[in-house]
Amino acid sequence: MENLMMPCMSLSKLPVIIPQKHKPDSSSGFSPHSNNSTRSLTKKSNPRFRDTHLDFLCGNGRLNEAITVLDSIATQGAKVRRNTYINLLQACIDSNSIHLARKLHAFLNLVTETDVFVKTKLLSVYAKCGCLDDAREVFEDMRERNLYTWSAMIGAYSRDQRWREVVELFFLMVQDGLFPDDFLFPKILQACGNCGDFEAGKLMHSLVIKLGMSCVRRVRNSVLAVYVKCGKLIWARRFFESMDEKDGVAWNSMISGYFQIGKNDEAHRLFDKMCREEIKLGVVTFNILIRSYNQLGQCDVAMEMVKKMESLGITPDVFTWTCMISGFAQNGRTSQALDLFKEMSFVGVMPNGVTLTSAISACTDLKSLAMGMEIHSLAVKMGFTDDVLVGNSLINMYSKCEELEAAERVFDMIKDKDVYSWNSMIAGYCQAGYCGKAYELFIKMQESDVPPNVITWNVLISGYIQNGNEDEAVDLFQRMGKNDKVKRNTASWNSLIAGYQQLGQKNNALGVFRKMQSSCFYPNCVTILSVLPACAYLVASNKVKEIHGCVLRRSLESSLPVMNSLIDTYAKSGNIVYSRTIFDGMSSKDIITWNSLICGYVLHGFWHAALDLFNQMKNFGLKPNRGTFLSIILAHSLAGMVDLGKKVFCSITECYQIIPMIEHYSAMIDLYGRSGKLEEAMEFIEDMPIEPDSSIWEALLTACRIHGNIDLAVLAIERLFDLEPGDVLIQRLILQIYAICGKPEDALKVRKLEKENTRRNSFGQSWIEVENLVYTFVTGGWSESYSDLLYSWLQNVPENVTARSSHSGLCIEEEEKEEISGIHSEKLALAFALIGSSQAPHTIRIVKNIRMCVHCHETAKYVSMMHHCEIFLADSKCLHHFKNGQCSCRDYW
Repeated sequence: MENLMMPCMSLSKLPVIIPQKHKPDSSSGFSPHSNNSTRSLTKKSNPRFRDTHLDFLCGNGRLNEAITVLDSIATQGAKVRRNTYINLLQACIDSNSIHLARKLHAFLNLVTETDVFVKTKLLSVYAKCGCLDDAREVFEDMRERNLYTWSAMIGAYSRDQRWREVVELFFLMVQDGLFPDDFLFPKILQACGNCGDFEAGKLMHSLVIKLGMSCVRRVRNSVLAVYVKCGKLIWARRFFESMDEKDGVAWNSMISGYFQIGKNDEAHRLFDKMCREEIKLGVVTFNILIRSYNQLGQCDVAMEMVKKMESLGITPDVFTWTCMISGFAQNGRTSQALDLFKEMSFVGVMPNGVTLTSAISACTDLKSLAMGMEIHSLAVKMGFTDDVLVGNSLINMYSKCEELEAAERVFDMIKDKDVYSWNSMIAGYCQAGYCGKAYELFIKMQESDVPPNVITWNVLISGYIQNGNEDEAVDLFQRMGKNDKVKRNTASWNSLIAGYQQLGQKNNALGVFRKMQSSCFYPNCVTILSVLPACAYLVASNKVKEIHGCVLRRSLESSLPVMNSLIDTYAKSGNIVYSRTIFDGMSSKDIITWNSLICGYVLHGFWHAALDLFNQMKNFGLKPNRGTFLSIILAHSLAGMVDLGKKVFCSITECYQIIPMIEHYSAMIDLYGRSGKLEEAMEFIEDMPIEPDSSIWEALLTACRIHGNIDLAVLAIERLFDLEPGDVLIQRLILQIYAICGKPEDALKVRKLEKENTRRNSFGQSWIEVENLVYTFVTGGWSESYSDLLYSWLQNVPENVTARSSHSGLCIEEEEKEEISGIHSEKLALAFALIGSSQAPHTIRIVKNIRMCVHCHETAKYVSMMHHCEIFLADSKCLHHFKNGQCSCRDYW
């Protein structure tokens, strides 16, 4: 009766009933909370009572007391039944008590019969409590293993996503003479698919057939999933078609597989077939489609799928909403992503951690601090304060919104920080310019349980160099090369290249690019996109070809951003024909592709080609953006089509709902100014809804200089002087204009400027590439090797040029006259190109740091005609293409 009575006893009656049965000494009455009384009880109880009592303690969650009882039993040299011990182990699993499990393991010798089931249960405790190494140790010590033992071990590795070890265990299991059952086969097949082991998958498929499990639905679907995950869609489709019964899981696998390999049309055809065969559609099927379309950037198609599932009475779940929000956010449609998040809350679907992370990322892109704080508040209410993914996204959001204190608070609240948490905070400090604080956190990270990884080092390198501290960046880069734990990767080199490019140190950027390749690091798309801007000038045309060759060798021509950048860079380096060749060879083009070539044509003065391309783009159904409109207004300016240019400007807002930027207003001044409509240009400036900046007044000044309007020139230069009083070029121009118009009321200002400019050396510089070498010339300077030849050649030029020159505008220049400063640098470069080469060049490329003067412009036109060559000369105003005595700028610059 004792065994029947004990489970029914209440805790309050236990101390009363037990002493009556055993008549103990009055000083040793049993209490459920007394270790001493428990020992006394154990000494006098029989084996059946001991097991019943342990079962009672186990059933009521009093495991610590059970351990105490076991300790007493061990002292007596007594034993416990295997079922009692197994129940105690199960209680450890239920309470996730690994420390109690270890104590129980120590009492394994108390079990009356330590068979394979007991040890399998012990293995399961370690496995389910996350101690895989301990589980493996128990497994290896077992002399006998049954199917349950192997299932427990394989299940443990599956939960830990150690797929390769799962497959290895399968082969060991077969060697042990055991084969999986229909419960274990899906786990092993899942492992084959997740680690891409196609051969093992095929072997298991044959074993499934031999063991007669092909008829088991979950096994059959798992075989199909292996072929799909390994990308073997021909095998998958053949197996799929051979299936007598296909459930929704099988259809979903096939649809997902076709999306994975980019056969989107086939995936959709399969979905349509699924509908025709009246297979029951569920939320999972639609979620696969919605996720895939969003990953492909087809957010509108994904939205249509959402509407279709709702029309069929299928309610979108949290995964559906999360896919849509993350899809819109990742494809640059961040405002719509946040609208979806609000709608999700409105319909009562509770977000999960991934949803919150995606919404916070959208706030980061928009720099919407207010919305980000609202979502942060929601995350706190929902208990996501310790969620590392949410916390990391919040750190990033607050950092990008320049709220470093808030970012620090979130960082401090994350208990289990991962490497991304540390990296996000370090990046936040770097972005704000606090590289010292970033380095301090880097040191703390090295002392923490989360060591810095290569991304941490790269973030610091980028932070230092982008904040102008290139020495510290290079020092970190060199230390990284000597580090045994963290090695440089391609991104490390990219950080230096991008940093040097941002600092304007183009030669250093190219030097690092070449050293990177000689150090056996292969450039990727980011490398190319970082280094190409360093070649976007005339004397780097050969360097662009060198990088283009690297793109082809590394098979990066499939990257749309890389090809777009090549189109842009070739145009800026003077090779618009190469730009068009790349454009025509591209199988897919986006709006940036079209804009790059249109902008290139405008840069070279080919307004007709730009407008033709614009019309083609519209015929292909692409909508122009701000960049497109800027180029098209300038194209109409080059063509002298003022009315059409005005219509284009009006259409920006009226037809496309785009708000014009200051660049568009500046282009309109160029449109009016080039055609001599200065009064209309001035009216346009007065009616502008935004404050004019320097670019507006510079455009007006150029028009006044060309058309000889001194009054508006005074207005424009004074506005420029108000905006940039320290600019030396503006000071020089205002002196010249005051001298022309004779404004005595500004004599004090003129005298002050004259004093500041007294004995100021000319700073005109030009660079030219001759036989793959770049030479630098300074206004008034001479090359010792060629001084006599240069002087002799230049002596014959002025008479011819003067006869051709018919300039009638205001004679105001950014550079002093040659009588004062000496021969201008571009003339020296031009002369050097003609007499310094072994043969007369067909093409001459020169870059000048300031606007070339009228006389030098006429000289270049004359040389292009007399020497039958093309001259590309880029000054601070535009790219001049001289050919047959004409210039692409049409004498307006």
